[in-house]
Amino acid sequence: MFRLALPLVLAEVGWLSMGGVDTVMGGHLPRPAMTISAVALGQVLYNTLAFGVGGVLLGLDTYISQAHGADDWEDANRWLVSGVVLAGLLSALLMGMVWVGPVAMVHLPVDREVMRGAVSFLWALNWGTLPLFLYMTLRRYLQAFNHVRPIAVALVSANVLNIVGDWLLLYGHRWSFAGHSVGIPAYGVVGSAVSTAVARLYLGVFCGAAVWWVDRRHGYGLRKIDWGVEWGRVRRLVGLGAPVGGQIFVEISIFAAVTALIGVMGPLPLAGHEIALNCVSFTFMVPFAISAAATVRVGQAVGRGSASEAAAAGWTAIAFGAGFMLAMSAVLVSVPARIAGGFTRDPVVIAAAVPLLLVGAAFQFFDGVQVTATGALRGVGNTHAGLYVQLIGYWVVGVPVGWWLGFRMKWGAVGLWVGLCTGLMIAGVALILVWWRAVSEGVEVRV
Repeated sequence: MFRLALPLVLAEVGWLSMGGVDTVMGGHLPRPAMTISAVALGQVLYNTLAFGVGGVLLGLDTYISQAHGADDWEDANRWLVSGVVLAGLLSALLMGMVWVGPVAMVHLPVDREVMRGAVSFLWALNWGTLPLFLYMTLRRYLQAFNHVRPIAVALVSANVLNIVGDWLLLYGHRWSFAGHSVGIPAYGVVGSAVSTAVARLYLGVFCGAAVWWVDRRHGYGLRKIDWGVEWGRVRRLVGLGAPVGGQIFVEISIFAAVTALIGVMGPLPLAGHEIALNCVSFTFMVPFAISAAATVRVGQAVGRGSASEAAAAGWTAIAFGAGFMLAMSAVLVSVPARIAGGFTRDPVVIAAAVPLLLVGAAFQFFDGVQVTATGALRGVGNTHAGLYVQLIGYWVVGVPVGWWLGFRMKWGAVGLWVGLCTGLMIAGVALILVWWRAVSEGVEVRV
């Protein structure tokens, strides 16, 4: 589990670092509260849609891993082909949603300048949608076949590309050559979105090359397979993956809703929220990667018909995720001001972020438990439990509690974050019980 999860952890941390770099570099532009708020609003709206729609592709984890466990490589290859087709269809859907999204966004009670920056950011970022979904598809194949190092290398190198692109496009530069002045104008937050879109194109190409390379080296038969579309497989993939996408949408949309509500409070609380959200999202990526490893290991064990191995893999993943998040709670409690100071030198923005980081520390453990338990359940083909639990925990309990504390009790952004904390605690407890019951009843069912 550790050997499989570690490169995936590097990959997920590298994935999230793209948004973190955009926020950090935007925070060093003039008027950081405005620029950070624009990036925050654009990122959270795009990610909510992208990971909800693209989450359908995570059904590939179950199908390809179980096929690998059963040594049925042809079946795994056919699932990859179906995933590529579905990625193209989902990309067209998401790009259409992002293009028309600003029609609804203009009605949000958010500062007009922040809104204009967020809309421009969204439209530029949208061009990276197809390569993003192809990357998500191709990495499912690589990790199901235990080839995870190329995924980590892809994300690390893509982050280097994104950093260079941000530096070039955010601030503007001029150079002199042979007596002539040449340069790149400053594009602000739009420049950071363009840089991220280019990095995602690089990711898709890199992972495509990696799949070709591992197939040539190990002879999985991918190059000889019929690339005709099997619509029956596509429908089955949607049927299994839709609840996964729904669960991810429910989880991310709660943060989007909180972002929109905090946006009503002004640019300063929104900037503090964006810094804290980047931090807790960063820590979340580690158990999220472990969750993907859990799906692969549990799925491979189910494909081999080994219930005991599947149970051991699931519990190991949950222990890794929960233990790491406990350590992150200690870090967030110990140095919150220093962490916030890494994003901006503005003391007022730092002061707005610190209380939210402390609330984030309170739900780290439960967040680690719920996401790794969800990954283990996905390995046995249970993609519905996480959706139901999070709908109840976040929207039935978390949002009302957060709204009451934030607006009625005048706790502001902190009150809304306490609502998030409540929902995550409920999800963590409920999903560990669902996994325990699955283990008790046996996990030998293959989808």
